[in-house]
Amino acid sequence: MQNKIRALIDRLDGLLVAHYYQKDEIVQIADLCGDSLELARKASESSKSLIVFCGVGFMGQSVKILAPQKRVIMPKIACCSMARMIDSEYYDESLALMEEYGISRNEIFPMTYINSSAEVKAKVGEMGGVVCTSANAGKIFEYAQKQGKKIFFLPDRCLGLNLADKYHIKSAVLGVSSKEEVLEASVICYNGFCSVHQLFTLKDIEFYREKFPDILIVTHPECTPEVVRNSDFVGSTSQIIAYVQSLSPNQRVAIGTEFNLVNRLRQPYNGVNYTYVLSATKPECPTMNETSLEDIYRVLQAYKIGEFCNEIKISQETAVFAKKALDKMMELSL
Repeated sequence: MQNKIRALIDRLDGLLVAHYYQKDEIVQIADLCGDSLELARKASESSKSLIVFCGVGFMGQSVKILAPQKRVIMPKIACCSMARMIDSEYYDESLALMEEYGISRNEIFPMTYINSSAEVKAKVGEMGGVVCTSANAGKIFEYAQKQGKKIFFLPDRCLGLNLADKYHIKSAVLGVSSKEEVLEASVICYNGFCSVHQLFTLKDIEFYREKFPDILIVTHPECTPEVVRNSDFVGSTSQIIAYVQSLSPNQRVAIGTEFNLVNRLRQPYNGVNYTYVLSATKPECPTMNETSLEDIYRVLQAYKIGEFCNEIKISQETAVFAKKALDKMMELSL
């Protein structure tokens, strides 16, 4: 099946793109593999007019927004659970609640994690806000602080709280924190989260450190603040890969991110596995794992006969404002 897919991709002059969290058999045959920022940039800049994107819906949307001239199809339009936690209506309701508290729209600078729909990105862009990924979140956050407004960070409360902690800024979670706490906060977070990264706990860290005193704890900033505070290294998917691969092969490390990535990071050294998943349960993203080789083959066969299955389409109005927020992110990421 892998050989059939590669032959079809080459025949159609397409680019097969896969996020790091995809299954091994998909990553093995992809032309391009990376995290959200890398894939958005490289896929949109590719000379190929056909992008076959293996990931979740918002990722395919990002490429289409940045490169509207390209045809973007997805073998499976899986929806990130975090991205589903906020839509255009919830965004408006959040602003209305802040206005009810006495915070005007002119006092708010919206900053959305890339794990959000094109419609939400458009709302952010319309207000002059910006998109971020976990890889560039610090740089984008520093830009947001310079705007002299309250930062409305959405949809991941953990990444927002962790950024506020890093820069020693007071934060609150809308709908959870009190009105007074929201009014005092410089960073107001939407109450969304990643179900996979919620699995990692302080107890997991304590377990590994008790068993292996020299172990290093590596986590993703979508983890809870207490987990992040007690980690030795915190970074995006690509940053985690670079850090772990720079370690001595016999350095024990427990990693708090998606299972597929952790499982392929390092081979055993002298027959001993020194890489562990920071969880008692398997932290596998269900939506990232929806895509199969059969799905890829099916959409490519359909494309070959002129049927564009699972094609990403975005309205002109949405695309204009969403691109504004994404373009600003790309500019700040250089």
